[in-house]
Amino acid sequence: MSDEAHLPAEQSSPRAASRLSSSQRDGRRPQNPRGAPGARPQEAQRLTTLRKRSDFLAANAGRRASAPGFVLLVRDRADGDPAKRVGFTVTKKIGGAVVRNRMKRRLRALAREFLPAGGIAGSDHVLIGRAGGIERDFALLRQELARALEKLRG
Repeated sequence: MSDEAHLPAEQSSPRAASRLSSSQRDGRRPQNPRGAPGARPQEAQRLTTLRKRSDFLAANAGRRASAPGFVLLVRDRADGDPAKRVGFTVTKKIGGAVVRNRMKRRLRALAREFLPAGGIAGSDHVLIGRAGGIERDFALLRQELARALEKLRG
């Protein structure tokens, strides 16, 4: 005697289409036939990041403002382009890769917050991290960057 049940092999009916009708779609999402909306304001203010060593060396010849957490270098490119470019650098003297990356994240957050509105148009901005910047309160870093930009603008 077997414990298995003998069930008839019934075929399941064909399933309905997997696509949802327009009335069943997520009501929170816009049903825009033209696709995604245009550029958002934060994308319009996106900063270009410096990548070339020559750009960093050229910025070193510009004006500088020191703060306990960082050094800000600003150099006018004088090329007629009003775009603001930004670069970040943190040396190995600060610490290992984890510490350096944490410092760069803090500097990038500061740059995103201040440089689109407060940066100098047509200039390269380079933020060099200092050892004290990693333990420094972020609100203090904000104040220091605002002061540094005012100093270099004036």
